[in-house]
Amino acid sequence: MIERIKAILRSLLLFELLKGMALTGRHLFRRKITVLYPEQKTPLSPRFRGLHALRRYPSGEERCIGCKLCEAVCPALAITIEAAERADGTRRTTRYDIDYNKCIFCGFCEEACPVDAIVETRIFEFHGEKRGDLYYTKEMLLAVGEKYEEQIAKDRAADAAYR
Repeated sequence: MIERIKAILRSLLLFELLKGMALTGRHLFRRKITVLYPEQKTPLSPRFRGLHALRRYPSGEERCIGCKLCEAVCPALAITIEAAERADGTRRTTRYDIDYNKCIFCGFCEEACPVDAIVETRIFEFHGEKRGDLYYTKEMLLAVGEKYEEQIAKDRAADAAYR
């Protein structure tokens, strides 16, 4: 009976609301923690998924063998691949496009790739002013891979050590 009276009093006196207001009051006059974004950056996880990149082997040959697993596994249907057989009998891509208007950065393409050709980098500061600016072609993805290969290799090594 006493517990029921306590519950009714808590309900009538809006106890939870008062607890919330007390918490707000405690933090109201504390020093604020604000990150001034362009000048200050917060640390990113090595496993952060950002802009995609196509990688090359140390010999300079592109890694992608045109198996189309990444295209098949992409839930947003953002990847388009066309492949052709070369004179030496190997298969390579002739077209590899990613439409970032559709991409949800799930990382499935990276996980599906058997030769570690497509990776997601830590780059999140990219934008497009028109829809076509967010449509990356094979050449653009290879350029990203060449520019950030050192960081990509470091992140891949850290990820392998984590597993």
